[in-house]
Amino acid sequence: MNHKPMLNAYPDSLGGNLGDIVTLLKTEAMQDVFSSFYILPSLYHSDLDRGFSVIDYDLNEQLANREDLDQLKNMGIDLKLDFILNHASAQSPQFQDLVEKGEASAYRDFFIDWNRFWEGHGTMTEEGYIQPEESCLKQMFFRKPGLPILMVEFPDGKKVPYWNTFYQEVHGRHYLGQMDVNIQSPKVWEFYRETLEKIASYGAAIVRLDAFAYAPKTPGKKNFLNDPETWELLQKIHALAEPLGLTLLPEIHAAYDEKIYQTLAEKGYATYDFFLPGLVIDAIENRRGTYLAAWAKEIVEKKISTVNMLGCHDGIPLLDLKGLLPKEEIQSLIDRIVSRGGMVKNLHGQKNLYYQVNATYYSALGESDEKMLLARAIQMFMPGKPQIWYLDLFAGKNDHEAVQRAGESGHKEINRTNISVDQIAEGLKKDVVQKQLALIRMRNTHKAFSEGAEVTISGEESSLEIRWEYDGAYAELHVNFEEGTYTIESN
Repeated sequence: MNHKPMLNAYPDSLGGNLGDIVTLLKTEAMQDVFSSFYILPSLYHSDLDRGFSVIDYDLNEQLANREDLDQLKNMGIDLKLDFILNHASAQSPQFQDLVEKGEASAYRDFFIDWNRFWEGHGTMTEEGYIQPEESCLKQMFFRKPGLPILMVEFPDGKKVPYWNTFYQEVHGRHYLGQMDVNIQSPKVWEFYRETLEKIASYGAAIVRLDAFAYAPKTPGKKNFLNDPETWELLQKIHALAEPLGLTLLPEIHAAYDEKIYQTLAEKGYATYDFFLPGLVIDAIENRRGTYLAAWAKEIVEKKISTVNMLGCHDGIPLLDLKGLLPKEEIQSLIDRIVSRGGMVKNLHGQKNLYYQVNATYYSALGESDEKMLLARAIQMFMPGKPQIWYLDLFAGKNDHEAVQRAGESGHKEINRTNISVDQIAEGLKKDVVQKQLALIRMRNTHKAFSEGAEVTISGEESSLEIRWEYDGAYAELHVNFEEGTYTIESN
């Protein structure tokens, strides 16, 4: 995996479709800025969760086509694409076949029959599903209230419970939702192999494994990040991906003190740096580089391969910082971002079980151009591959109108505003946008940031220096947190 900057957007985020983004990337303003592009999964046929409920992995022709992908390849831009291992849409051909044919479906066990899974570990209820033993239930991690079940009516009228961790809607025998797939089924592995081949054919270099830690399930376990099953699954996927030239990027949110990032690194995988977004806000707002520098040094010393970010489609992760930043400091970060219009969505009513605070990064920093530029400069000098959310680049503000339009569970829309061609043209004139582009271009083109460069981190309480050196070339960032300023020296 190269460590050059990566744009991150939905195919319709900038202009309206992927072709418009390709046109933008060809403009003079965008020359030499990005070497990679993480296109979110509404690129595929999907129906919910803005792409994360995939019907099939063919291109959504309304948003993207092969020519767009070929042009990106010709521009030297490789792709990062999603593969959602844990679930498929209830509108997928596999699930539709199950609903249509019931017991006779070739996909009867492609999804997880709840009763077959829990047989011998619970009691059958009058409603027709097994209630697992309390000893099993108390271990489990739930994403919503009640048991994660969708009662599927077969053609003969029989109702069969299927495992459904995430969203569901029922309209008679018409279902919407994200249905967990059964990784014990050979058909699922056939599907995994075919999908990875398809993703590779689109020009992907990195495959982000979304929600993969939910896929391995065993009675009596947490059924999120089961050990060793999670790592065994990852190894099997790696064996399929490696011959296709694909690097896997497993997406796992976990507290720093659980050391999951370290486990991934030790097993040879790249990991998301979910700590950086919060650490940068902490450093800028509290005028100290202590915690940020400690983490940067750890990445270098332990040779951890990371993809980092400031904002993203999912919000700003802060609970991941547990163990890296004192609890009261994490809470004060949350309070500060919320006071600036950010939103917190608790996980089915359980306080402190949310993953992130939803806000644009620009609004989280108080909509200050100076702070946004300082944050971007720090990101460009951090070890790892920098991923840049399109809305951060254009200094996007919290979009509360979009949240209201989206209704319940529309909190993430606060940071997903689509920008029109005219708005892009206006945005490119802004100083904060021009200066961010210059920082990203430097990271993309300066020899000091070559593969194999030596990275040194130093500083006092309120200062930070990060120096990159390679074959006589160097680039050095000096940050004064007390004054909120930075300078860059390079040759």
